[in-house]
Amino acid sequence: MKNQPVKVTVYGAEQICASCVNAPGSWETYEWLQAAISRKYKDAEIDYQYIDVFQLLNRDENIDVVQRILDDDLFYPVVMVNEEIVDEGNPRLKKVYQALEKLGVN
Repeated sequence: MKNQPVKVTVYGAEQICASCVNAPGSWETYEWLQAAISRKYKDAEIDYQYIDVFQLLNRDENIDVVQRILDDDLFYPVVMVNEEIVDEGNPRLKKVYQALEKLGVN
């Protein structure tokens, strides 16, 4: 893996996305991703962040992504690896793993 840590960010909300019926909540998705990624890439240096799009208290959030979610252009949770949107709604591990491996995580 490269020397810089990779950042995985999940943008979501406490309420479940209206278009994501029967999908897990954003926080559950965040925890699930952390557990799955850390099992597969045990030695990787990955920073995780969760941002609630309805509580804009964090100065690090990507305002463009937040606005797209609020405008219903993206379904939450939205998963980003570094600055790239990897998946939305009910994210798939395969897409997240591919984005991590593209950055040299192994």
